[in-house]
Amino acid sequence: MDIIENHDAWVETYTQNWLAHYNETGETKWDLYNRPNNKTAPSGKAIDLKQAKLVMISSAGAYLPDSQEAYDAENDLGDYTIRLIPNGTAYDKIAYAHTHYDHTAVNMDTQVLIPTGHLRDLVEAGEIGSLTDDFISFMGYQPNAAQVAEETVPAIIEASKAQGATGALLVPS
Repeated sequence: MDIIENHDAWVETYTQNWLAHYNETGETKWDLYNRPNNKTAPSGKAIDLKQAKLVMISSAGAYLPDSQEAYDAENDLGDYTIRLIPNGTAYDKIAYAHTHYDHTAVNMDTQVLIPTGHLRDLVEAGEIGSLTDDFISFMGYQPNAAQVAEETVPAIIEASKAQGATGALLVPS
């Protein structure tokens, strides 16, 4: 199944409308943006969480400022890269380079967007088999859905497979 149904038509409309307007004016005019609208939801086989190796994926724009480059949060065209962050990282060592959501809640409780502590508790309780060594973060502001499908999603899948993940939890920002 395609990540974006009618991929080529979406790219053409995006390029001729939102992106063309942005290139001409520098303005992000969202009423020109055509949101992908799949008719069929992606699905897969069910998993037994008690046997699963779970990877957590967050669109919070989280990164490790001491060792990783921040996302290009000011880029109106988005940043399509990912960061791997060890699950045991202290929350005060994680920063967020994402300017497209209100950080109030995550500043009060990091587990709103990075619930690794809760997930470790569920592993300890036997509700989840195990966690991957790292969680995956990306910046959720990515207006080019085709680029997400062609670059970001494959990078997330590759990183998940490399860690032996058998299930995933997406935590949107």
